[in-house]
Amino acid sequence: MGLLICLSAMVVNRRQATNPPTPLPLQYPAYFGNRLFIPDSNPCTVEGVALGRRLFYETRLSANNSVSCSFCHRQELAFTDGGAFSVGIDGSLTNRSSMSLANLAWSRHYFWDGRADGLEEQARTPLTNPHEMGQELAVSARKLQATKTYPLLFKKAFGSTVITGNGIVNALAQFERTLISCNSKYDKYLRGEYQPTTSELNGIALFYTNPDPAGNIRGAACSHCHSGPKTFAELYHNNGLDSLSKDAGREGISKQPADKGRFRVVTLRNIALTAPYMHDGRFQTLPAVVDHYSDHITSSHTLSIFLQINSNTVNGTQLDLTAQEKHDLVAFLQMLTDSTFITDKRFSNPFVKK
Repeated sequence: MGLLICLSAMVVNRRQATNPPTPLPLQYPAYFGNRLFIPDSNPCTVEGVALGRRLFYETRLSANNSVSCSFCHRQELAFTDGGAFSVGIDGSLTNRSSMSLANLAWSRHYFWDGRADGLEEQARTPLTNPHEMGQELAVSARKLQATKTYPLLFKKAFGSTVITGNGIVNALAQFERTLISCNSKYDKYLRGEYQPTTSELNGIALFYTNPDPAGNIRGAACSHCHSGPKTFAELYHNNGLDSLSKDAGREGISKQPADKGRFRVVTLRNIALTAPYMHDGRFQTLPAVVDHYSDHITSSHTLSIFLQINSNTVNGTQLDLTAQEKHDLVAFLQMLTDSTFITDKRFSNPFVKK
């Protein structure tokens, strides 16, 4: 009898040891589309996402054990940090503003200049940057390996108690792909669950309408770049901030002069929470952003064509929105705030008991 019990226990243990992680399908509205970018080598799993969430808030991944990914990406600010630039482990500032982490699974390239090819590479970059978290992945792996908790979590997620740098970035990428924001007032409007105010409806119309002053059609033409319900496009535009950009932008990656001063078209989801705005955080408020696009576009040889051709004035050189139209546009942008996203416990700090 004792032998049978031992053999039975061995079979159970062997099954537990070989159990694969549980697939975790992403949940999102149909109007987001199914063009997701998830590598076959790193599908989302329950165990991988749980590990990635923990690592996102883990300070051991920094050289001085004081900084985590969440320091520059705070949930209550739609995973930005509220500053024009972020502070790294050595006290120095990053050269661009921290970007929101929302609806990342639909992107192929990341950062303002698109230099990271895939979320795994995006996760790797700040971890190893000497001015951000400043630690080689091999060192991070050794530090986690020495804990009681992480070897078992890595085994559940990836089948081995041996922790590797690739495992760290894969888990982080899995978690970041689950950061889906789709329950704002605008989403509820699209689902027929919310009736916008008159100002919000006017803002929606302006956002998606191209102006034609000869035809007495007014618009803001925002959707040329911020297209579709996700309000972003994987494109790079010079949006008229400077006549001569101090930051090369996309040109630094492509080496093409035509990309001088061009930056990624970011999502406008939760935009009311992610001030300050632009790659250098120069605008503090949404009205200031709208004023820029309406009245203060600066011409340059790489200025986006969409900002050259749109005006609500015949032969106008600027968009020329009225004060009421600016107000209505801001009202629509505020509809993109998703209070569910910024309070969802699935994305919160697992080290903090609430």
